Amino acid sequence: MHLVSESGLPHANSTSQDVYSSESTPKRRTLAAQGVLFTLLSLFSVASYSAEPSSPVTDGPYVFLNQGQENTAYWICQSELKQTPIANNQLARPNDCGNLPQPLRHSEAPQVEADTYTHAGKIVALSDVHGQFDVMINLLKAHKIIDDQNRWAFGDGHMVMTGDMFDRGHQVNEVLWFLYELDKQAQAAGGRLHLLMGNHEQMVFRGDLRYVNERYQTSAELLNRSYDALYNKDTEIGRWLRSKNTLVKINNLLFMHGGISPEWVERKLNISDANQLFRQHLDDKKEDLKQNDLLNFLFFTNGPTWYRGYFKDALNEQEIDQILNYFKVDHIIVGHTSQDRVLGLYHNKIIAIDSSIKNGQSGELLLIDQDKLTRGLYQGEQVTL
Repeated sequence: MHLVSESGLPHANSTSQDVYSSESTPKRRTLAAQGVLFTLLSLFSVASYSAEPSSPVTDGPYVFLNQGQENTAYWICQSELKQTPIANNQLARPNDCGNLPQPLRHSEAPQVEADTYTHAGKIVALSDVHGQFDVMINLLKAHKIIDDQNRWAFGDGHMVMTGDMFDRGHQVNEVLWFLYELDKQAQAAGGRLHLLMGNHEQMVFRGDLRYVNERYQTSAELLNRSYDALYNKDTEIGRWLRSKNTLVKINNLLFMHGGISPEWVERKLNISDANQLFRQHLDDKKEDLKQNDLLNFLFFTNGPTWYRGYFKDALNEQEIDQILNYFKVDHIIVGHTSQDRVLGLYHNKIIAIDSSIKNGQSGELLLIDQDKLTRGLYQGEQVTL
């Protein structure tokens, strides 16, 4: 059983039933009926289900904004819940908590950023990190987007992450806190980090947890919250994420997670209205979204976080040109549909940047300097797209 504080969070010295243990064991049968061998096998089975996980979980930090909890950071250290006070916005991990991030918390509430930029200089874009923190960091360092201390080194450039930080991988929280800090570092240097919402962010916020890495079962249980509640709007990371856009236009480029279908043009939608609707309804239940015609379009199959038509030969180049002309751009950059590299389609009018980072082995990014489009390879090589 959990020892739960008045706030609903467990005390740091609470214990938890092993989430990997079996809820029930086979009914024992008599030795006469089954023999000694069956009994030994049964005992072995019970012992194997009840054993401790081979790799204790280390995770965090988590910051909840409920009254009385906003100045405490919660950590999972070797599958034990611990907490540390937050002083001067600095999150300091316990001594036995590995290399978990120790971010500096933003003192002000997150601000909604613009979704259209002109005269931007150099741009870098990547997508679908899915909790693969190490791959992401290695790739960004190889192309000098960040320095050896994982700090912003891209000057006044713009970095675009086109969604899907959540799910699948085992370092989602590390990815999120890294981007949280990079966001402020970029702004301080005159640059920008555009963190766009993908379909997996939306799924987690709605409580669709089918793709959550099993590591986080332990964290959720020790913190006495479901996994989606670890990123509610009453949490530091959750509040920050809910201020972000789903689409952004930079110079002659339009970025989003999935793609723009012809239905967007037929509906005569604009970027800012759509971004506001996404922010407003991120926490709505799926059945409620589907009851509204516009929200059903935006959040599902043909909307900008799910659309895959570019990869199914669903459109001809004339239809692509109509979409580009509608937004007054020359290129649309998307993630969501996995490739083995950054890929140009329709004569580079559509650029696919989901380079399968989610597999945890390697990946690529897209570099843009004026009108030059370049593939940034995993070891730092650069190849013209």
